[in-house]
Amino acid sequence: MHDKRQKKVVIIGAGPAGLTAAYQLCKEGVPSVVLEKDDVVGGISRTVNYKGYLFDIGGHRFFTKVKAVDDMWREVLGEKRFLRRSRLSRIYYNKKFFFYPLKATNALLGLGLWNCIMMVASYAKAQMFPTKTEISFEDWISNRFGKRLYNTFFKTYTEKVWGMPCSEISADWAAQRIKGLSLIATIRNALLASQVKQKGEVIKTLIDAFDYPEKGPGMMWEMVAEEIQKRESDLKMKSSVEKILWKQGKVTALEIEVDGEKEQVSGTDFISSMPIQELVRKMEPAPPQEVQEAADKLGYRDFLTVSLIVNKADLFKDNWIYIHDSDVKVGRIQNFKNWSPNMVPDPNKTCLGLEYFCFEGDGLWTMADKDLIDLGSKELGILGLVDPNDIEDGAVVRMPKAYPVYDGVYVEAVDTIREFLAGMPNLYLVGRNGMHKYNNQDHSMLTAMLSVKNILGANYDVWGVNVDNEYHEEMKEQDERDLTLLGSTQPLVPKRIA
Repeated sequence: MHDKRQKKVVIIGAGPAGLTAAYQLCKEGVPSVVLEKDDVVGGISRTVNYKGYLFDIGGHRFFTKVKAVDDMWREVLGEKRFLRRSRLSRIYYNKKFFFYPLKATNALLGLGLWNCIMMVASYAKAQMFPTKTEISFEDWISNRFGKRLYNTFFKTYTEKVWGMPCSEISADWAAQRIKGLSLIATIRNALLASQVKQKGEVIKTLIDAFDYPEKGPGMMWEMVAEEIQKRESDLKMKSSVEKILWKQGKVTALEIEVDGEKEQVSGTDFISSMPIQELVRKMEPAPPQEVQEAADKLGYRDFLTVSLIVNKADLFKDNWIYIHDSDVKVGRIQNFKNWSPNMVPDPNKTCLGLEYFCFEGDGLWTMADKDLIDLGSKELGILGLVDPNDIEDGAVVRMPKAYPVYDGVYVEAVDTIREFLAGMPNLYLVGRNGMHKYNNQDHSMLTAMLSVKNILGANYDVWGVNVDNEYHEEMKEQDERDLTLLGSTQPLVPKRIA
């Protein structure tokens, strides 16, 4: 174990991963400084306050199989601030609503008997003649659900989210986000109306209840930010990292800009949750050409939320609705009042969040806020969910680099960067963008927890978080004892010696 008193950890980003790292370091008595370029903490898990109306950047369920993460949530928030919410989400397809997870009667009536029979036949065909090598999202879904159901419930929405054909999205994304789910599991869940289990574990895509902080996920990260500043950590807001200074074998310092002034922040260890592409571009001296080219190959999908205040006490009971309709641009609609009544200051009104997926600089991204509010109002009318005349106000929040893109080149690009960064063992990559992995909040937190353990002398493979359990059998008894001490119900993967 390294001498904690000689450590000073510099953390880039005050999202779930960065703040979790600072929180865990505080518990170990290790000083740290967190650098956040924005004026608010929480990253994509922030909660925005507009005239007392609270809304998320997407909805964030608090559900995890990792005990250490769950323990931290409850340690910070306490049980009283958590609301237990029953999940209600539906798919809007072909001018009809379908429960998700599917319910047998609803699906049969909505799709029609003949269409359901054809879907089962399409599934049977996929089982007899599967695509041998699953390269794309389309391959992966079609093999498990059949081409007909893929075209019905996956294709339109997924292409709206990613802005690219499903044939160009890597199968890795489906394997990570929908693993354990198949048509048989979906039908069984629909018929039994109970949680489907895979090897004794609830399939995450089908969970029917979750916890949620009474004032949104940002509440969690605002409290963590307050706590770390009372202890061994400093938090510098509006601090943009301009340069990452390194020499062979380690990162030495960061050059940051605060209020137009530049300063250097040095440390013994560095944790980064900034987009890995940005990390490479800011390294000085510049990395080798092949590493820069690899970073340039990485893509991101951006995201904006149009929050609309509606002069109605009740609209619909869903937490959120997936919009599988190419006639409108909106991809998903959140009803934040149904996440928590405390998100809305006036019980006679409702706050909806319309999610639009876009690329930074495109037509949606550059549209004026007023025009986006008008677009959202119009599309709610088209969908028949809200009378546009009942919408009295709105706000827009843009989130760049919300989703790392899983395309045909990202794996090789990330591997090239990782191989180069392996030569700097005092630099730790964590979180969704820091690792270019589409992690949920709990997995992002777990990467930070393991990185802190590694800084203090452990040797966990942080890149093994949220992957299929193909090498969990390789763990030794000592590893299992170590993981029990960490407090995780999910196996964690120690580094393998190549």
